[in-house]
Amino acid sequence: MKLGYDMALEQVQKLVMTPELRQAIEMLQFTSLELNEYLEVQMEENPLLELSNLHEEYENIDDYSEEKDIDWKEYLEKNEDFSYRPERDKNIKEYNYENFISYSPDLKDNLLFQLNVLDIDNGDKRVGEIIIEYIDENGYLATTTEQIAMDLGIDINRVEKVLSIVQKFDPLGVGARDLKECLLIQAKKDPNKNPNAETIIENYLEDIANNRLIKISKELNLSIEEIQGICDYIRTLEPKPGREFASSGEQVKYIVPDANIEYIDGEYTVLLNDATGPRLNINSFYKNMMKQNKDDNATEYLTEKLNSAMWIIRSIEQRRTTIYKVVESILKFQIDFFEKGEKGLKPLTLKEVAEDIDMHESTVSRATNGKYVQTPRGVFELKFFFTSGLSTDSGDISSTSIKAMIKDLIEEENPKKPYSDQKLSDILKAKGISISRRTVAKYRDELEIPSSTMRKRY
Repeated sequence: MKLGYDMALEQVQKLVMTPELRQAIEMLQFTSLELNEYLEVQMEENPLLELSNLHEEYENIDDYSEEKDIDWKEYLEKNEDFSYRPERDKNIKEYNYENFISYSPDLKDNLLFQLNVLDIDNGDKRVGEIIIEYIDENGYLATTTEQIAMDLGIDINRVEKVLSIVQKFDPLGVGARDLKECLLIQAKKDPNKNPNAETIIENYLEDIANNRLIKISKELNLSIEEIQGICDYIRTLEPKPGREFASSGEQVKYIVPDANIEYIDGEYTVLLNDATGPRLNINSFYKNMMKQNKDDNATEYLTEKLNSAMWIIRSIEQRRTTIYKVVESILKFQIDFFEKGEKGLKPLTLKEVAEDIDMHESTVSRATNGKYVQTPRGVFELKFFFTSGLSTDSGDISSTSIKAMIKDLIEEENPKKPYSDQKLSDILKAKGISISRRTVAKYRDELEIPSSTMRKRY
């Protein structure tokens, strides 16, 4: 047996994940708010990067050489201004996030304000402050009056007295200990309510929840129509009076669309929302330093930082380009949605968009993650347009379209004889959409539509 060592020359292509490439991929998957936070950190670490408030036209960075060996002194002498500046509406002087938000007091601030304007003694105010501290984000008292009395070392009757004062505050129903008390507080203050409303709230809440109106009708000796009207009124009351206020423990989250789809001159057009991204520039102080400085160490440091700054600016532009291409492709595939609504939404995969714009599927996934687009039909996450589908007699149809059909059928049904899930399935089959009763029930639950028993009206 003879052993030998053969040597062969093989040419293989490999993708080397450089730090710059890793950075570009990371920036692509950032949301607009995350991108702003990331760039703030980069500007703190890189003195050459700064925000620019100037109004000069944006310069395309691809016009500049990508060679590593650049004579930066010569470059800076020829190019006094190097920056990423999105186009701006000339009618708007400055984009400021504070222009889009306003301060609103939270629930506890609102209650404390009402407490402090009351003409009551300081002792009762102190009890009121403790009660308000125990009110949760939904407006309910999250402890017992016994516990508050024990903590303060006072009589429980005093706590109950102050609680009754707090329960008269706006929003009505706040400070209640359970749902029944919350609804009763609101009903008692309504002079136009049916006189039987309080009785029904007191004794038949569970029956209302399960639509057992015939039982209530028989026990109260009232017509089913009157009971239906009272229950409709009760459903207009607010079960969570505190939810209209921002929670003090939670930060308000804002959706900043990355792109707009607008109908202009008879066609849909994609516009990038450039106002969401900071305008970056190279700090003029350090540009002048690089021109004049003869210290090799300083020049090396500044060159490194300038390279880094250029890469960040280039990565921002690449991110914008990628998002634009993805949104444009989505518009092409889902044009029926913009013209017909959810019924026109077609099944679409990341792979189809990736092949359309000649990018990798993972790139499309990153470009759609957490990104939003504002359209004439509302604001949607880009992932909304990627949906599974079913094969029908007339072709493939998305699950979102089927849900829209189910919703329309239920809205058009006779409320006295609502469609069962099986009936909905049969109607859709007659339209060429073969879907099981179980799938109909699943889609209906996802739409948060109750069953036919719960939808029935008398």
